[in-house]
Amino acid sequence: MSHRIYNFNPGPAALPLPVLEQAQGELLNYRGSGMSILEVSHRSAWFDEVLNDAVARTKRLLGLDERFRVLFMQGGASLQFCLAPMNLSAGDKPLDYVDTGTWSTKAIKEARIQGKNVRVIASSEDRNYTYIPTDIPVDEEAAFLHITSNNTIRGTQFREFPKAEKVPLISDMSSDIFSRRFDPSPFGLIYAGAQKNAGPAGVTLVIVREDMLERVPAELPTMLKYTTYAEKNSLYNTPPAFAIYITGLVLKWLEEEIGGLERMEEINRRKAELLYGYLDAQDFYRGTAEPASRSWMNVTFRLPSEELEKAFIEEAQRNGLGGLKGHRSVGGCRASIYNAMPLEGVEALVNWMKDFAAKNG
Repeated sequence: MSHRIYNFNPGPAALPLPVLEQAQGELLNYRGSGMSILEVSHRSAWFDEVLNDAVARTKRLLGLDERFRVLFMQGGASLQFCLAPMNLSAGDKPLDYVDTGTWSTKAIKEARIQGKNVRVIASSEDRNYTYIPTDIPVDEEAAFLHITSNNTIRGTQFREFPKAEKVPLISDMSSDIFSRRFDPSPFGLIYAGAQKNAGPAGVTLVIVREDMLERVPAELPTMLKYTTYAEKNSLYNTPPAFAIYITGLVLKWLEEEIGGLERMEEINRRKAELLYGYLDAQDFYRGTAEPASRSWMNVTFRLPSEELEKAFIEEAQRNGLGGLKGHRSVGGCRASIYNAMPLEGVEALVNWMKDFAAKNG
């Protein structure tokens, strides 16, 4: 297939076409340097500009004030599962977690490995992680309260965050950062593997509030301390330069072509309403997340049989709709409709679903 498909992959996921085209155009000679961005020194003025622009755009888009530091790290959200409790525990205080599925379960496991006082204060395991718990007790004595804002595998998402005024919130926002407006002030730490909604694989965006940096134990290894990255503007060692460059282009696209997060949120709402509206209006496909907790980023659904699901995924691919297979741990189908997926892609998917149901229903 020579033409580009509508890419519903869950991560690495679709990137905006203008971003890919700009990267392609600049690939051999970055801004008159005579070198590719893949070749320039991370200590050069060229890369300084790339890094600082990405930081500034992140702050503008998310409305971060001077208390927040924007860091670019490696190791994905999975490394942050252990770094957050390692850096931000605050003595013997309990660490509170909300368990909404696979990724939060892994975060909880990583904190427990370190012998921390971990409390799972709310969970949706009782209904197979198909919803977001609403009754979340907030204890001021906890060091932090950790949530996963969007659950890619189960297709659930926090519509509102816990009201945690006296305890810092920590969130893994890998799959929905930059998708909507929210108030960042209650968050002590936000982290996001870039490869779903912010950029390509290989870089992790970490946003840490200044007061949290005071908690970082001096005896931690250098590369495992948030303070190392904060003090050196993410340049203690060689950062993932190309991934940061692409992330910067995505942020530029969001700011200058989309028009910021309010506009992006509006587009994302329309995409989600279109797809869920169709799911609710028929009985061939069945959405798996409870309606009040549905994700705007990952729409999970089943067909009447696994045979039909297999045929649906294979035929969709041949019809220019890729990446619709559900996560291997749960099966079924999943359409990831992150920022870079245009409304036209969701319209094409819904039309294809109607055709497939007509033929096989």
